[in-house]
Amino acid sequence: MHDNGARAAVERGYNVLAFDGPGHFAPLHREGLHFRPDWEKVVTPVVDFALKLPGVDPKRIALMGISFGGELAPRAAAFEKRIAALIANDGVYDYGAANLTHVPTELRATFVHMLTAKEAPQVDQMIEAAMKASPTTAWGISQGMYAMGVPTPRAYLAASLDYNLRNGIAEAISCPTLVCEAESDIFFKGQPQELFDHLTCRKTFMRFTESEGAGAHCQVGAGRMAFARMYDWLDETFRLDERS
Repeated sequence: MHDNGARAAVERGYNVLAFDGPGHFAPLHREGLHFRPDWEKVVTPVVDFALKLPGVDPKRIALMGISFGGELAPRAAAFEKRIAALIANDGVYDYGAANLTHVPTELRATFVHMLTAKEAPQVDQMIEAAMKASPTTAWGISQGMYAMGVPTPRAYLAASLDYNLRNGIAEAISCPTLVCEAESDIFFKGQPQELFDHLTCRKTFMRFTESEGAGAHCQVGAGRMAFARMYDWLDETFRLDERS
């Protein structure tokens, strides 16, 4: 996270606490801890720890989630009310649905049902063909299997369905929230807008474009400009809260 917002926040004057949760590098490699949908169970101990550190203002704790974190961080903020500001970069409302965008709409309900079947050779063949056709898909599914601790591509897609902000979870977020969108995001097309539409808190939508060199997933290649905008929003958010 050093070059994905942490260093830029330090330069802006913020204290930064970056951590690996289940499914991330150290917990996964060293302890075999896999991703879990109830990410508030991960963030709440981190907030507890942060509040014991010097120089931490308990009224100005911000949480940023990047990539898959664009679903995990909002999920945590819906339940961990000590989060005073949230940045979802890029925003994700339904991670499982984002993994199924290439399945024809008329087949999607049947496809989802078959993900948890004891045997589904046709679905297995569809997934295998997609992985052979796209190195990005092959990497995403292979890494997903490892990070979620499941044995097959179909099991990974089934597990991914649990990672969403449906059933009022997005609506339960109460802190000011910034939802970012990259114009040419190859993973989460349409997801930032869907998250934004479900939010009932004070919210801002920030779109990054190809014309400014920031259209890639999570603005890869344009970090200095992107994080400058995000932290401008965070500065202003905390100033507004101080005045209110």
